[in-house]
Amino acid sequence: MSEPATAVDSLKTTPLHALHVELGAKMVPFAGYDMPVQYPAGVLAEHLQTRDAAGLFDVSHMGQAWLEGPDHEAVAAALETLVPGDIRDLAPGAIRYTLLLNEKGGILDDLMVTRTVKDGVLFLVVNAACKDADFAHIEKHLPDGIRLKRIEDRALIALQGPKAAEVFARFAPEAAEQAFMTGREMNVAGIPCIVSRSGYTGEDGYEVSLPEQEAVALTKKLLAEPEVEPIGLGARDSLRLEAGLCLYGHDIDETTTPVEGALTWTISKRRREERNFPGAKIILDQIANGAPRKRVGLLPEGKAPAREGTEITDASGKKIGVVTSGGYGPSVGGPIAMGYVETGSAKTGTGIELMVRGKGRPAKVAAMPFITKRFHKAGK
Repeated sequence: MSEPATAVDSLKTTPLHALHVELGAKMVPFAGYDMPVQYPAGVLAEHLQTRDAAGLFDVSHMGQAWLEGPDHEAVAAALETLVPGDIRDLAPGAIRYTLLLNEKGGILDDLMVTRTVKDGVLFLVVNAACKDADFAHIEKHLPDGIRLKRIEDRALIALQGPKAAEVFARFAPEAAEQAFMTGREMNVAGIPCIVSRSGYTGEDGYEVSLPEQEAVALTKKLLAEPEVEPIGLGARDSLRLEAGLCLYGHDIDETTTPVEGALTWTISKRRREERNFPGAKIILDQIANGAPRKRVGLLPEGKAPAREGTEITDASGKKIGVVTSGGYGPSVGGPIAMGYVETGSAKTGTGIELMVRGKGRPAKVAAMPFITKRFHKAGK
């Protein structure tokens, strides 16, 4: 989960940095920030805490921005020139997961787009490592009358787990009936926040954007609840892997298309018919005729995990792909991975081999997610 060594004094910090240190977190460089990879309880305990009760994550390193224009139609039309998702038909308060694409259909980043209740205003959340490039790319392609405003003065925290809703309702009662993949402005413990019922763990929960000066106070209040513990990047990675969710720069990047990345579902019928998003010709041809490779889940035999970069072969020893994420799945009870294989070997149940230390290790292509996603009933 960490990047190559970076001088600590050159790293950025989030508004919760001092609190992480106070809580005994092990800090590592990640996306240019000094971030907590784990707390004293350890990654395994933090993972299971999130699956069983509730975990609190600092995701303030992510990029937040407003996309503004005269009305929703104009703003949606501008963004739809850059993504394949249906932004025009988003209802007020609805969230859409979509992709920034290049002209070859490659994925520049994945992002969350919320249509706010204010006409002509979209709320964007992008990945930390890509945010500068993302925002520059979006701004470069905006027509007159549409502007991107980076949000530099807000923190972002996530409360995830089966008890997240119960806990959060103590501080924001109206959030209890909020549907999954919706966002709204509300007071949380008296603090004005943008609350999204969404997350990156396969669990129910919330992502909360709030003024940076209020971040420590709200985080401490949530951590004071008996069901909640702080969770670091290590468990965030194993949780998202079990949920079959992509990590940008590993499982998807500029060389992968949505079809190859098993993200075809992000492209609506209208957008396919209009054929007016970047890389549409390539992507639509892959939808119709198949892509050369496909992102799949992998279940290795035995107990040792298959790490990123592990070569995948068929039974004859021919290389057919590579692992892009891999590790131990605490809730699965064994090693799990995802990666790309030739499409002919992508069917669930197909036997393959993982080349670990020069030896073939049996594994099978598996359906994702590896665990059952547990979302709020109103938003399934």
